[in-house]
Amino acid sequence: MENALNVTKSLVLLGLVEMEGLKYLYCVLSIVLYLFIVFLSIIIVFVVFSDTRLHEPMYILISNLVLNGIFGSSSFFPKLIVDLITSSTIITHGNCIAQALCVTLFAIYEMSTFTLMAYDRYLAVCHPLRYSTLITNEKVITLSVGSFIVAFILVLTAVLLTWKLPLCGDRMNNIFCDNMSLVVLSCVDSSISRLYSASVVVLYLFVTIIVTLVSYLQIFVVCVKVSGESRQKAVHTLVTHLLNFSIFLFGFLFIFIRYRLGSIDLPIVIHVLLSVTTLIVPPLLNPLIYGVRTHAIESRVLHYLQKTDIWPMGTNPQKKYVQVDTLFL
Repeated sequence: MENALNVTKSLVLLGLVEMEGLKYLYCVLSIVLYLFIVFLSIIIVFVVFSDTRLHEPMYILISNLVLNGIFGSSSFFPKLIVDLITSSTIITHGNCIAQALCVTLFAIYEMSTFTLMAYDRYLAVCHPLRYSTLITNEKVITLSVGSFIVAFILVLTAVLLTWKLPLCGDRMNNIFCDNMSLVVLSCVDSSISRLYSASVVVLYLFVTIIVTLVSYLQIFVVCVKVSGESRQKAVHTLVTHLLNFSIFLFGFLFIFIRYRLGSIDLPIVIHVLLSVTTLIVPPLLNPLIYGVRTHAIESRVLHYLQKTDIWPMGTNPQKKYVQVDTLFL
């Protein structure tokens, strides 16, 4: 039967067709965003790994988060930039599978990292006396690597199930490939792939969201008991972190459910805007929220920038270096 099917070898990204009229504007904007994400993220990772005073669980997790942001951005921006420059709207089936693997792996691992960070802050705030024994650098690295391996196995299985499906359609309502977009183009019954993907996503989301929300709720309960100024700063930080997490989650959920909306026919521009939220906003905000706004990292970043004459020698960043393990500040 498969031999009789018109199996698609390449796909048309309709989102790129919509961007053609302003492609140079989108290209410049994409280059600026990508370079900003990579540059700021690399600085934060370099500072954390080069300064032994930052070799602590929280800073390791921050580095992990921004590195994953580089990975997610690199699975999306370079191809988008090249496509805009060359006016290409085509992606081969093999490249589409590879991009779907990278994009989905980024999203799943981002959820894991957010959860580990929330749990780490819960231990630091709610169990400060036992924090150093409950969570160590070795435990954080083990949990991070383990989370990545689990995420990779789950995503690889989903993508391999999709890869085997013959595709008859060749048009995708997006500017990048994701697993579900390929599944809906299948010529044959894809119930196994759909069921597996739905089960993994629902279970993963349930566990990570519950752990994250419970951790932040416990932190909030502790924060309301401290002094007024500290409470205000802590609540502001919690709201900022939850907002960033919510933006990522919103985009991720849209990618997951958009082809399950049935008769709802959304314009392509809505598909593109909501889908790219997950790939642009978190990698852009994470270095700012978890890096620059963390005073210990900020002071060391300024210190290294002053040493390279990039930052003016008007202030002494060393005096800003403070211990922040009891909160995110």
